[in-house]
Amino acid sequence: MIEQDTVRLLRECDAGVKMGTASIDEVLPHVRSKELKTILLQSKQQHNQLQDAIQIALDRYGDEGKAPNPMAKGMSWIKTNVMLAMDESDHTIADLMTDGCNMGVKSLNMYLNEYEAADERSKDITKRLINLEERLAVDIRDYL
Repeated sequence: MIEQDTVRLLRECDAGVKMGTASIDEVLPHVRSKELKTILLQSKQQHNQLQDAIQIALDRYGDEGKAPNPMAKGMSWIKTNVMLAMDESDHTIADLMTDGCNMGVKSLNMYLNEYEAADERSKDITKRLINLEERLAVDIRDYL
């Protein structure tokens, strides 16, 4: 049970960190503020570092990981592009990113509770990802 919950939790982290990175990549070309761009690039770098840790953990279990849900990714893409077409501002970008961070935090906490038998290392990775998402939402508040 521990190994099964560990792998499942790591898969959800894998999908979440990939979704976060893709979302940042999607909005970066539209960012006007140098400071906001710096915040997003630093967050992307931290996401990538965590992605490496997740992949190492998944490799220990011989698991390939998990791609983000195609429906969620598609809906995110549509929402992002529609909102940016209507108002291509840093405010819109901060709004979109805050919504994404909040959904990520909510989902990751749900998975943390669901896969309670997961090992402590994978729980720590999950908590680090949650903290990364929470910190990004706080860091971009000035742009809302």
